[in-house]
Amino acid sequence: MSSQTLVAAAVAWLERRIADDPSVNAELGARLAEEQHTLGLLHGERAVCPFLRPLVVARAQYDAVARAAQVLAGAFERLTEAALADEELLAELDPTPREARMARLDPGYRYACVTSRLDAYLNGEEFQFLEYNAENPAGIADQSQLERVLFTLPHMREFLARYAHWLPRPHARLLATLLEVYREWGGTIERPQIAIVDWEGVSTESEFRILQDYFTAEGYPTAIADPRALTFDGVRLCAGDFRIDILYKRVVIHEFLERFDETHPLSRAYAERRVCMVNPFRAKLAHKKLGFAVLSDPRHAHLFTPAQLDAIRRHIPWTRRVRPGLTTFDGGEDDLVEILRRERGRLVLKPNDDYGGAGVLIGWETGAADWERAITHALASSYVVQERAPVRKVRMQVFAEDRLAWEEMFVDFNPYLFRAEAEGALVRLSASSLCNVSSGGGETALVVLED
Repeated sequence: MSSQTLVAAAVAWLERRIADDPSVNAELGARLAEEQHTLGLLHGERAVCPFLRPLVVARAQYDAVARAAQVLAGAFERLTEAALADEELLAELDPTPREARMARLDPGYRYACVTSRLDAYLNGEEFQFLEYNAENPAGIADQSQLERVLFTLPHMREFLARYAHWLPRPHARLLATLLEVYREWGGTIERPQIAIVDWEGVSTESEFRILQDYFTAEGYPTAIADPRALTFDGVRLCAGDFRIDILYKRVVIHEFLERFDETHPLSRAYAERRVCMVNPFRAKLAHKKLGFAVLSDPRHAHLFTPAQLDAIRRHIPWTRRVRPGLTTFDGGEDDLVEILRRERGRLVLKPNDDYGGAGVLIGWETGAADWERAITHALASSYVVQERAPVRKVRMQVFAEDRLAWEEMFVDFNPYLFRAEAEGALVRLSASSLCNVSSGGGETALVVLED
């Protein structure tokens, strides 16, 4: 039996088991939502998992996505290193002057992207990566919490006992990686203290509390702090009386640099090597969506290894910066603006640096007049255009309006990377083309079925 056939049979068994269970009712749906609120599986105040099962993938498929993600993470590291040494290439990524200055500061360790996430669409056994969250990927703790919600259900206990499987541990990998980087940076404190830093009241705040509890339970005192609450005396960066040895940066760099400059306590402590910050400011260069334009443009092929070029060809869609001029497309050369107008049904416009699906315009869901206005806006701003990736929907059982229903869902499969090594994935599902949880999508756990 092939791995895909095994997965199909296992999922069919699981779906029948759910459909035949009389305890799967509105009362169960309400209880699961309440459990998610207790565990912090929330986006704002909304429970993120309306599903009754995880996404089940074959070991062969998981390994294929993980290998490709690792190769491409290496390509983004090469791009970042090259951009820091080449002003013309740096300009292709379009950082702000302040972002560029901060990116040049040496963080004290090797990787620009210590923790990151490549976001992919699955199409059967094929897949393409559409974005790189190289700056501060959310959801790393969600797998463990989703397991606590789903895996106590009778049908899931039976499923896990019936089929050989593997479960990822990205939250554990995160802590191990933070400690490894701290030692490389030169840290010598046996039990370094960790601060998770982001604006107070952000929608992902519940995740910070999950990580805080885990880090603390493992013996590493952890605080959650707003950047505005930090102080630096020239020796120690602190949040109140809490000394910060490792700063796990979750605040978005461009938002931080819009409010603060090099004189902020965080900036000063980082520049003076008084705090180990993960990810560093230079991660912003890899995070820019224009990085996909560099990777997919043959003009920059000399930057990458043969293995990276093969992964780019197979798993990165055609992407270009929105600007007038000729570019390669469909094996020939054409004016980019004409391509935008002619090929609306297969193109997506994205701002170079935003998150949560903000500013994304999907050509095949947009009228001609609105698309023309979007082209005008993109030409005057910092935007990329990207070719549509083929994607196959999956049928999922969903709690909707206090009843169980079947829905066709897009699957966003997004492997986490820790120093360019994969561990697990954020699995988002949505009935719409935008799978972002911040755009209304849902989330479930991942189970890798062993052959």
